[in-house]
Amino acid sequence: EEDLSEIVQLVGKASLAETDKITLEVAKLIQEDYLQQNSYTPYDRFCPFYKTVGILRNMITFYDLAKHAVESTAQGENRITWATIREAMGDILYQLSSMKFKDPVKDGEAQIRKDFEELYENMQTAFRNLED
Repeated sequence: EEDLSEIVQLVGKASLAETDKITLEVAKLIQEDYLQQNSYTPYDRFCPFYKTVGILRNMITFYDLAKHAVESTAQGENRITWATIREAMGDILYQLSSMKFKDPVKDGEAQIRKDFEELYENMQTAFRNLED
């Protein structure tokens, strides 16, 4: 992220390759919604391993799917760009950034795992539909 941010400051975000834009945005997502914690909130005070793994798994899956979609359509007529992904996946991006708000005490492990798995499946379907 640091290297790409330097380039953005020099030449602007528009000059980045589409895959670099994805890297920058997912890095920001990880930094703001995975690494930052607030111990004064009930959902962040204690984060069990299954929640940590589930959040990171979904973020990395989003990155992999987005990068694959951009790379596989780069030479075609119907190119997929980061802007296309952001517009089509606004709800999924919101869900990705909201995963941290799941409260292990209130929601329970089974429900959190189910929600994370559902988001994982929704991402797979959304990217499949975007590429078709």
